[in-house]
Amino acid sequence: MKLLSYLHEGRESYGAAVGDSVINLSRARPREPALADYIASGSYLQAVEHVKGQPVDGKLADIHYLPVIPRPEKIVCAVRNYMDHHQEVVAAGMHRELSEKPPIFLRVWRSQTAHNQPIVNPSVSDSMDWEGELAVIIGKPGRNIPLDKAYDHVAGYSCYNDASVREWQFHAKQIASGKNFEATGGFGPWMVTADEIAPGRQLKLETRLNGVVEQSSHTGNMIFDIPTLINYASTIFTLVPGDVIATGTPAGVGWSRKPPKVMRDGDVVEVEIEGIGTLRNPVVAGD
Repeated sequence: MKLLSYLHEGRESYGAAVGDSVINLSRARPREPALADYIASGSYLQAVEHVKGQPVDGKLADIHYLPVIPRPEKIVCAVRNYMDHHQEVVAAGMHRELSEKPPIFLRVWRSQTAHNQPIVNPSVSDSMDWEGELAVIIGKPGRNIPLDKAYDHVAGYSCYNDASVREWQFHAKQIASGKNFEATGGFGPWMVTADEIAPGRQLKLETRLNGVVEQSSHTGNMIFDIPTLINYASTIFTLVPGDVIATGTPAGVGWSRKPPKVMRDGDVVEVEIEGIGTLRNPVVAGD
């Protein structure tokens, strides 16, 4: 099942993508007003039954998407988590050794933007870069989650564009400043529930800028796999339903090119992941 958040008649809603339409699920569930609540209750596991008899809110082509989880408590992002990306970082002159543990940072929810909504290139930067990633949405709370139980805590998967404001990222060794400008993290178009993607399945990932393939890899190239990321993050803090783990990007980012390649006003960037779909964002200049 594909579950998404969107605006309907000026209100935040959530529903299921069925064919080319969206079926409203929030209208009949006042105690679960947001998709994160629907996930937390475990109701999402019966989504196939819940869509029966519920109204169609419109065509997917016409709705105003919201980030899949509009206000997650945590967005945990993995750094240099693909071997090919690590190698291109080294080749670009940043001689960094592989970590024994997953390097991570946090995004704030206001840094997100939705499918078909703009990624905003802030006026203080001329180095906005793409980073196509697989996002994991947590479905069950947990602390110190064992590796062999990690997939039990996954509600589903989505596409993420962990777009980076590069010169701000490189102001210091801690990169979070370049990762938290508002409306820079594309997230969508929906969450595909975990029952549709077998644990550990290798998914092809492709990022395109104006239709040109810039990144092409698969999730089997991760250095730290999904159970390792969940185990490590949950050792630090309790993971709760609706939390997001962006699992890192493969090779092909723009700043490693000679000369660097960046996203500019008028560009369109797409992140497509096998079995999930395509996240599309126009790029606009910010104030």
